[in-house]
Amino acid sequence: MTALSTIATELSQRFGNTDSENTGTSLCWLTHEGVIAVDGQDAERFLQGQLTCDAAKLAPDQSTLGARCNPKGRMQSSFRLQRTDSGFLLSMARELIAPQLADLGKYAAFFKTALSDQSDHWIRLGLWGEAIEQTLAAAALQLPAEANQLSVQTRARVLRLSDGACEIWLSAENALEITDQLLRHSNADSTNHWLLRQIQAGIGQVTGPTLELFIPQMLNMQQLGGVSFKKGCYTGQEIVARMQYLGKLKRRMYRLLMAGDVPPDAGTPIINGDSGKTVGEVVISAKGRQRVEMLAVLQKDAAQSVTLSAGDSQGPLVTLGDLPYESELTANEEAAQ
Repeated sequence: MTALSTIATELSQRFGNTDSENTGTSLCWLTHEGVIAVDGQDAERFLQGQLTCDAAKLAPDQSTLGARCNPKGRMQSSFRLQRTDSGFLLSMARELIAPQLADLGKYAAFFKTALSDQSDHWIRLGLWGEAIEQTLAAAALQLPAEANQLSVQTRARVLRLSDGACEIWLSAENALEITDQLLRHSNADSTNHWLLRQIQAGIGQVTGPTLELFIPQMLNMQQLGGVSFKKGCYTGQEIVARMQYLGKLKRRMYRLLMAGDVPPDAGTPIINGDSGKTVGEVVISAKGRQRVEMLAVLQKDAAQSVTLSAGDSQGPLVTLGDLPYESELTANEEAAQ
């Protein structure tokens, strides 16, 4: 048994029984995502022509959301981007790592850059709740002061998110030690509850079933800092810019609430029960307290319908929930009309 598989086994035992939602401080192992490294002297120039976000303006102590599109502006992946001493790291849905490496590799051949799957190099943890700073301090780690800031320390990389939660990036050699230190002051929790927090923050994510289904504005990426309209050309940029300045966005992402305890899969159609027509698709979903929560891209004129359901027009009805940036979206939509 390799050292890596031993670490995975040990971590699985620590996070193996985490169905109930904690009320204090929670720690989970982010197994649903993987990591791509882009290294080399041309890494920044290469990514500038591939990503919706501005890699050139990303400081070493910052991170940003972003997306990679096909020439038609449809998202092949969404991710969080950060710098390293040798290049960049992109964290995204694990099932997208291999196809994105293959597709990016077609263009990387023309640059002095190297692409690699670093998913097994990093142990990534999510921390949220009442006592984040104290929990980090117990492991000699520090929480950055502001959202999207990154603290690079000898033992870890700590990244603060928009709702105050954080990601902790650990190398394999010290992952177990630091995880145990963190768990002395927090409760082991599930990926489901991390996704629930993400849904409530209004941060969508491209996964295998939704590959090339959405343009960035449909996932509200422009509200989340994931799209730069000043950086210049990148794959799909013409479509994305046209939609921002000339088009009228007819579909965007909403937070939906549904009775039950079975989250629908990504890509599940949202049905208008009156007409029987598909009016949207699930982006991500998670089980919450006594209900299911999800982010879904909907036709805007159907979002207020009282007969929406996920996957089956006869199934449980879904209702609209709030997004933390809803008022900004509404104001932008009204200004565009």
